[in-house]
Amino acid sequence: MNLKMIARIQGYVLLCLAALLTLPLLAGLCFHENVSCFLITMGVAAALGTALVLCFRPAATDLYAKEGFASVGLAWILMSLLGALPFVLSGDIPNYIDAVFETASGLSTTGASILKDVESLSRGGLFWRSTTHWIGGMGVLVFLMAVLPLGEGRAMHIMRAEVPGPTVGKLVPRARKTAVILYLIYLGLTVSETIFLLCGGMSFYDALLHAFASAGTGGFSTRGASIAAFDSLYIEMVISVFLILFGINFNLYFLILIGRAKDAFKSEELHVYFGILVFATLTIAANIWRIYGSFGTGLRHAFFNTCSLLTTAGFGTEDFTRWPGYSQGLLVTLMFIGGCAGSTGGGLKLSRVMLLVKTAIADLRRMIRPRSVTRVQLDGRRVSRETTDAVYSYFALYMLLLLGCTLILSLDGYDFATNFTASLSCMSNIGPGLSLVGPSGNYSIFSPLSKVVMTVIMLCGRLEIYAMLILFIPSTWKKR
Repeated sequence: MNLKMIARIQGYVLLCLAALLTLPLLAGLCFHENVSCFLITMGVAAALGTALVLCFRPAATDLYAKEGFASVGLAWILMSLLGALPFVLSGDIPNYIDAVFETASGLSTTGASILKDVESLSRGGLFWRSTTHWIGGMGVLVFLMAVLPLGEGRAMHIMRAEVPGPTVGKLVPRARKTAVILYLIYLGLTVSETIFLLCGGMSFYDALLHAFASAGTGGFSTRGASIAAFDSLYIEMVISVFLILFGINFNLYFLILIGRAKDAFKSEELHVYFGILVFATLTIAANIWRIYGSFGTGLRHAFFNTCSLLTTAGFGTEDFTRWPGYSQGLLVTLMFIGGCAGSTGGGLKLSRVMLLVKTAIADLRRMIRPRSVTRVQLDGRRVSRETTDAVYSYFALYMLLLLGCTLILSLDGYDFATNFTASLSCMSNIGPGLSLVGPSGNYSIFSPLSKVVMTVIMLCGRLEIYAMLILFIPSTWKKR
């Protein structure tokens, strides 16, 4: 284990954090607020980061899979712990555990909140809260790969640990250029959504922060009533469309940019993604239209909330905990599925769900006809047994963590729907659940222990489990 190289990477991460804090600092200055909380945090992060970079100069700069996972896991923990300081120092969130929960929720693009009155936060605090969504959507270490010469081998191991999906590949031969392309696409979509929201009458501040939250499919809003506060069909449709776009594999956008649009539109995962979206929207609309008195209104709310939960954004326009059982059940199913691999969406990822179903069918056929040759294919290409085994292992770990978190949350004495959907929401990086943690509730009801556990679960969900779990394996830290 190359500990010096890992420490040096953490130094770069802290320097990056200090630089990113200039954004909410400038926002605070624009609104004539006290910005000392950001200056102090920037100073602490910059001092620690500089010390780590200067003091740890590894003789060997090799970075293998183990170091890549450990570097990513530690970086996200550091970002959560130090990123919480502005909330505590400003008094926006005085309790440190609550502040870490809110920061980790932002970075992991979960959107679960302990805040009862969002509007009471300072403008700088709200800006930092939403900025964590944008940072976490694509990944802070992927950003570092784009701006720092980490080396090809090291960069690829970091990308595998931070980019979501069952498999991770490079768009171009060099991983650093891949990171640059990903961030340019990400930035372009964010700017586009900001412009569209401005055209809908939003202020620049609101438009930018909602674009940040949409880009990371996070769901933090500047209003306590979320998108419902704007009461605008145009704004709902703009956010819905961009949530769909951010829930799509970014590799497909690259194919379109290089003139291979036909290949992009042939994606099997893309077809299933839109199929689920259409099916869920229409059936939920048919299930709830009587509540609103017209099919059109029911369709509007069904479409927005389906987009919000399938992409794991968690924005809200309606309290879906009051909808019929079918609609609630289908929405919970969407929470499990999540967005496409290689997108900013959370959940199991659609490609994993597809592989689980295809592998189960293939195994069933093999049981009926033992001598037959059954192959699992995705997009016309054979999927290796190693990949399908990895998907099964990931699903098993996902369910174990989900059930374990539910069990710990049950110690607080709340009902099963609250505990289970809170765990699922954190694991799938969604935000709202059912019952007490529905769109009209929040996570302030839980004990400090439960909040710490959910914080870990949120980071596990965002980092695809392994980058966090590897930190707790003793053999990880052995020199050989």
